Amino acid sequence: MTGKGGTGKTTVAAALALALADGGQRTLLVEVEGRQGIAQLFETEPLPYEERKIAVSHGGGEVYALAIDAERALLDYLQMFYKLGSAGRALKRLGAIDFATTIAPGLRDVLLTGKACEAVRRRDKRQRPVYDAVVMDAPPTGRIARFLGVNEEVAGLAKVGPVHNQAQAVMRVLKSPETAVHLVTLLEEMPVQETLDGIAELRSAGLPTGSVVVNMVRPRLLDEEHLKAADGHTAEMARAFARAGLGGARRGGHAERLVAPLLEQGREHAERVGLERGLREELHAQGLPLRELPLLSEGVELAGLYGMAGELRAQWQTTTGGRQP
Repeated sequence: MTGKGGTGKTTVAAALALALADGGQRTLLVEVEGRQGIAQLFETEPLPYEERKIAVSHGGGEVYALAIDAERALLDYLQMFYKLGSAGRALKRLGAIDFATTIAPGLRDVLLTGKACEAVRRRDKRQRPVYDAVVMDAPPTGRIARFLGVNEEVAGLAKVGPVHNQAQAVMRVLKSPETAVHLVTLLEEMPVQETLDGIAELRSAGLPTGSVVVNMVRPRLLDEEHLKAADGHTAEMARAFARAGLGGARRGGHAERLVAPLLEQGREHAERVGLERGLREELHAQGLPLRELPLLSEGVELAGLYGMAGELRAQWQTTTGGRQP
């Protein structure tokens, strides 16, 4: 799940994880930016570097969460491929790991995506996937293609050996039919433009796009037709206000004073509706499914998060014949 900053991608990622867990499934919600946004949403303690159950969905499904730390992921990597358990810890004490991930920023992305893909590939004793779905709260759309595609560059640089094999394995997961990159946006010009750019970059990189989730959709109160019907009837509206006792008419006030500001607000709302209609058309033109989540005026609490999950699941089932998001 990616999106421009401020569009609510972490919230939508959490709602998607809950939706996917509905009906007894098990999902893993992964965070890679170190902001502890998942812990805040679920009103729990900061997540450690371990998979921890944080919620139960409707139907008894379970949501686990993991905050991936690049340094710890590198230690896992050194132990897994080079059996450097104690030596890796010594490197950490010497600051070598911070040095490595600082001078090679791409290495950090390799470690983050690699840890998430390991969770995707993991099997239990019966060779069944440990998780039915893994949802990543990924970096913003401005760098999502680079973030997900860095393993391909690494695989090209390291022609043989564990690094090459690990990078290839990660790219097989990321480019497989099991993976989809969903984009979160608002019906505003800058987020929509960044979403369009992100879709183009993902497609150019051969990474699978899923759907566009339009978040914080405001209710439509008026459209141009209603406004046209009201325009030119200012006096009539003022008399109607007065009859209803509005505008202080019973105390000698003037209902006319209310009409002009209300009409102006109506015009602004109608313009907003027109702008949003155009932005929706731009998003529809990308050929991706479009989902919409309403604006929660009270803010996002746990109840609202579960409500968003139910809305997402209902929309996916309606448009995909009951298939999972």
